[in-house]
Amino acid sequence: MELLTRVVFPREGLAAALLCAFAVLLAAGSALAGSASSPSSATVSSDPARDAALKDFLQKKFRIGSPSEIAFGPMEKTPLPGVYQRSVTVSNDKGQSVTVTLFSDKNETKAILGQYYDLGSDAWGRVDMKPVHLDDRPTLGPPDAPITMVEFADFECPYCAHAFGEVETLANTTYKGKMRVIFKNYPLNGHPWARTAAIAAECARLQNPSAFWDFARYFYTNQGQINPGNVQQKIDEEASKLSLDDKALKACMQTPAAGQRVNEDEADGNAVHVSSTPTFFVNGIPLVGLPEGKVFDFVINSELAEHAAHAAR
Repeated sequence: MELLTRVVFPREGLAAALLCAFAVLLAAGSALAGSASSPSSATVSSDPARDAALKDFLQKKFRIGSPSEIAFGPMEKTPLPGVYQRSVTVSNDKGQSVTVTLFSDKNETKAILGQYYDLGSDAWGRVDMKPVHLDDRPTLGPPDAPITMVEFADFECPYCAHAFGEVETLANTTYKGKMRVIFKNYPLNGHPWARTAAIAAECARLQNPSAFWDFARYFYTNQGQINPGNVQQKIDEEASKLSLDDKALKACMQTPAAGQRVNEDEADGNAVHVSSTPTFFVNGIPLVGLPEGKVFDFVINSELAEHAAHAAR
């Protein structure tokens, strides 16, 4: 994940959103848990159905790949009337884990885990994508696919390069026919040749829609060999390999239209609070950074199951 401020977070470990949210609680929550744990605290029987609902909510809220990665401790009374506590441990297949304290009412309908959550709300935090321009953009997959993944990315971003192959596999193989990917340019200010690359790829698309993806693949594969001084030369060479009209491509790059489309993509990203690349919206469900493959699978399969259930009604 690459931020507009050029701060880069490591991709290893648990999902970044989960770690950040849990880290907020560690200091304050641990202190509260310490005061709440006393000889007078008593274990309360939990309800398996409510626990399953809570686990489902947390899995969606923090984009956790598998429910088996979430474990609850016993529920206990706290000195505060009507407030109960229990530990929540999230681990992954690399042996990493984090444990925090969750505070809730007895029926687990409201909870505090670094912040207050209404467990009856949409755990996905789905974003309304209606204001975003999605027509006439680089696209993979059929237009009527039940899954639409909108990606905001930067051709100079190393995490976007890692994501590119995985996204292509999802659209062209794993969920072929069920998923549509729409690419939105979001060049970061600190990347000196990213905007030029975005404009070139857009102009290539206008000549041949598939050429956009060829250019994207080229930029991501050769990031280390491209710089502001040679980016136009690299664009010309790739255009020649793809049998594009290089004169028309250059003319397109020099007109305002292609740059304005990139600007429109950036404005759309700002409207839905994109602050780092890559950022994905799967049917409006935000995924920031490069999620592990099983996180993509979890979100996509959940949406496919919901689509199938709705179609069967």
